[in-house]
Amino acid sequence: MGRTYVVEEAVGQYLSDLSTKLKPYVTGLLIGQCSSQRDYVIRAVRTPPKEEQNEININPSKLSSIDEEWVTAHASQVSRMLPGGLLVLGVFIIAAPELAKDSQNALRKLIFSVEKSVTKRRLWKPAEEEVSDRAALQVCSATKKIVCRTYDVQDPKSSAKPADWKYQSALSACWLTLDCTVNVNIHIPLLATSPNHDLEKNTKNGLNRWSKQIEDSVFLINGQVKDNDAELLEGLKKLRGNIQSSTQFSDVKVLTQLSQGSSRRSTATVQVCSGSINLKGAVKCRAYIHNNRPKVKEAIQALKRDIINTLSDRCEILFEDLIINEGLDKKNFEREYRVLPQRLFVPVAGSSVMLSDYKFRDEAAGEIQERFLEMLDQAVQAEDIHIAEEANTVDICPVTDNMDDTQQKQLTKATLLLKLQQNMGVVIAAAVAVFASIFSFNYFSD
Repeated sequence: MGRTYVVEEAVGQYLSDLSTKLKPYVTGLLIGQCSSQRDYVIRAVRTPPKEEQNEININPSKLSSIDEEWVTAHASQVSRMLPGGLLVLGVFIIAAPELAKDSQNALRKLIFSVEKSVTKRRLWKPAEEEVSDRAALQVCSATKKIVCRTYDVQDPKSSAKPADWKYQSALSACWLTLDCTVNVNIHIPLLATSPNHDLEKNTKNGLNRWSKQIEDSVFLINGQVKDNDAELLEGLKKLRGNIQSSTQFSDVKVLTQLSQGSSRRSTATVQVCSGSINLKGAVKCRAYIHNNRPKVKEAIQALKRDIINTLSDRCEILFEDLIINEGLDKKNFEREYRVLPQRLFVPVAGSSVMLSDYKFRDEAAGEIQERFLEMLDQAVQAEDIHIAEEANTVDICPVTDNMDDTQQKQLTKATLLLKLQQNMGVVIAAAVAVFASIFSFNYFSD
């Protein structure tokens, strides 16, 4: 038997409205949450038209004209705007009857492309038991008939399997919210051998190591450590008695291990560095979980991924802004202070779920509203934009690439000494002091 998709009724209305407005076809994304028993679809979002594309004058004769790169780029942007627990669950195509025959082939191609696009930037790996089926929804614009199938994105040779598509009102009106603020203090060394001091690559490598710490952290839900297989809502029911709240909220504390347990043997690594990147500050993290008897491990997994994603996304956005808007030369730039993008949340009508985004200090509310309309096809009022954090500053110092012969000899000598000391199991932190130039990338709260 295939998977069951429980779908918010508003999604059905949205798809119906699209089918009457856009001809002969329109593509888009399905957004929701996976669980072991069923999947939940709470939003559908059409692919935005390109700037040079006139919606009234699309007029392709075949679905082969779909711009796959444009669809996947949209999926990557949308995935940044999803808090913990939500993901791109699949792709839909609304097509005229004469294009129906080619719809499944087009959907299959898009599903694998979209999944590749949204997963390549992740710093976490899916669990072995995790659901890997993604939905391919085909809607006939004339008859409104819906055909839902799934493909296993872990299997490139996967064939289509039938799936149930069932509507439900107020699907996510009472989902559980998990909130936490995580203090980060990440030191990322810039290796002396790193070509061109690639800041973005070094930052990602450092965040990848930090993400493993988050994976190993202990999570306290409302001050308690809970068994992974326990039901998340059980403790909350005891706390609240018989009172049912429309928005169920849990405060979470994250305890990061300072060192590995004594049962695990670790080996110190000594590396010669020409500088460092320092990320410092507090980040707001949030995850949403369905209310159909969720397990504790589902909630913790969703929050862990949001913690990792939100810091990684901010760094990505910062580098994109520097490169696109200012033509960042990664080898030569002067020291300057910047502000990392702040996280914000926007409510979804009829739902307890809020969608997320990031803004720079100089961005006006109008720019955020335009982005939500373009990326998520959602009109947002300025008063509904909730800034979750205070501004965090970034201190960027230049790397000195010009090293004279004396410094180079010191570097070579230090490298040899450190290798010898490493083999002997000796760690000397002061070894990095042989360098006169230090690159710092400080991210801290006011």
